[in-house]
Amino acid sequence: MLERLPIIRRLLAVVPLCALAACASDSASKADMDALRVELRAMREQQARTNERLERLERTTSVLRARPSQAPAATAPQAPASVPASQASPPASKLAVPDLTVVKLKPKAEPAPALPTQVPVVEPDPDQVEMFVSASPESSESSEPASAPAPANTAALDAEFDQALSMLRTGNVEGGVARLQAFADQNPRHSRADNALYFAGLGMIGLNDNEGASLVFQRLIETYPAGDAVLDGMLRLAECRLKLNQREDARALYTRVITQFPGTAAATQAEQRLASLSP
Repeated sequence: MLERLPIIRRLLAVVPLCALAACASDSASKADMDALRVELRAMREQQARTNERLERLERTTSVLRARPSQAPAATAPQAPASVPASQASPPASKLAVPDLTVVKLKPKAEPAPALPTQVPVVEPDPDQVEMFVSASPESSESSEPASAPAPANTAALDAEFDQALSMLRTGNVEGGVARLQAFADQNPRHSRADNALYFAGLGMIGLNDNEGASLVFQRLIETYPAGDAVLDGMLRLAECRLKLNQREDARALYTRVITQFPGTAAATQAEQRLASLSP
């Protein structure tokens, strides 16, 4: 088979040349020439495939020829020679155990110090006991008189405040001022106690009692510094000071409103009134 391969190659190479020579000799038409070209292309492709197959065959043949010349396959590794029983490792049960020194811990001869387990009971001082008893919540509750007045009804107090304010609006200024002052005296923790003092001061201004109004506004500022009526009360107190020819006191009040409550409507009014007081 290998001897015939060169001959086959030569025949395949001569066949296309003969076909071309025959085509050149004949006066074929253009259509025949195209058909011949297609045929020639097909023959070339077939020849390329044939050459490829021949190359594969040659490679296979060379591999087959080279196999006998290769060294024989590596033999399996020989089993290690048996080790004599005398040289074999001894079993785990016959391994030598190293000698260890046994150390025994003995307690000290001196015993631990004894801890006191008995605590003497000491009675408290009678004076101190009496002091604690008197300061206890139960004793303070019991010390209060049993006839303490119950807190007044909130709705009733609100109605009382509204009635006193209505008296000012309807013309009974003296009666309204008296009712408002009494309301503030009897209910100092009520949410409208500061308002009662403020409207009582306004009523006194209406009655031309500037000194009395000054006292009421001063009480309002000192007693309820965080109330909602304190700013207006300071402005009204400054007005009373001006009517009483106390310009420096009025100037100090306006300055206090501006510095302590900046940005408020009361501060704006204080700035305007302070500017009017400037010479």
